[in-house]
Amino acid sequence: MIQIKSEGEIARMRAAGLVVAETLAAVRDALAPGVTPRDLDALAEREIRSRGAVPSFLGYHGYPATLCVSVNHEVVHGIPGRRPLREGDLVSVDCGAVLDGWHGDSAVTLPVGEVPEEVRRMVTACEDAMWEGIAAMRSGGRLRDVGTAIERSVLAAGPYGIVQQYGGHGIGTEMHQDPHVLNYRTRQRGPRLVPGLALAIEPMITLGSPETELQADGWTVTTADGSWAAHTEHSVAVTDAGPWVLTALDGGADRLTRLGVATPASARA
Repeated sequence: MIQIKSEGEIARMRAAGLVVAETLAAVRDALAPGVTPRDLDALAEREIRSRGAVPSFLGYHGYPATLCVSVNHEVVHGIPGRRPLREGDLVSVDCGAVLDGWHGDSAVTLPVGEVPEEVRRMVTACEDAMWEGIAAMRSGGRLRDVGTAIERSVLAAGPYGIVQQYGGHGIGTEMHQDPHVLNYRTRQRGPRLVPGLALAIEPMITLGSPETELQADGWTVTTADGSWAAHTEHSVAVTDAGPWVLTALDGGADRLTRLGVATPASARA
């Protein structure tokens, strides 16, 4: 069942989204050579709990951490470990929090110091594709519009692999809800985008093959060919005034305005 929220419920999701945004900002500031993924995980748990929220991921189907920290060829769901990060690593950090029963979910891919230019371009391509997908979340549209926009953006940026085994999802009183959000065009139009629908938009792309493998820990997903990957995500609500990016500090106003997309007045507050 697809959950449609009231304006008041979306506002409560915004509060949860800000917890996630502020936590990821703290993680970004702490990221440096020598820091371990487990250090980042402990920091994130402190940040989330200090804001009166609880981590969404910790204990979810037995997941053992607050963050998913995926390094280099790891695509998603990496369990934070003790190996110190090194100059030139690429790190995807996925964070979720639940506040007063409502979820926020967001991910960023960050370089540790300097990375090769082709890696930096891939990260930019993934971020741009996410924003194009968000811009397509207009009332009256169809879910297919999101995947089409993401695929078009990725393919225009370069010969990247678009991971198809994983995608975005609905979000609200549960972290994962219907509908599943594909990151590529499909013949099926999918459900209509209506005010009150909230989706996590999260493209995953690679420098090589889009095929993935699940590792022995039962969580970590890697590229099948060892190529590096990027993953970005925001939780977004459809409103009559345009998409509201619940996990962006500015509500998505800056990037969406640059794309010529209207945003709710509340996103600019």
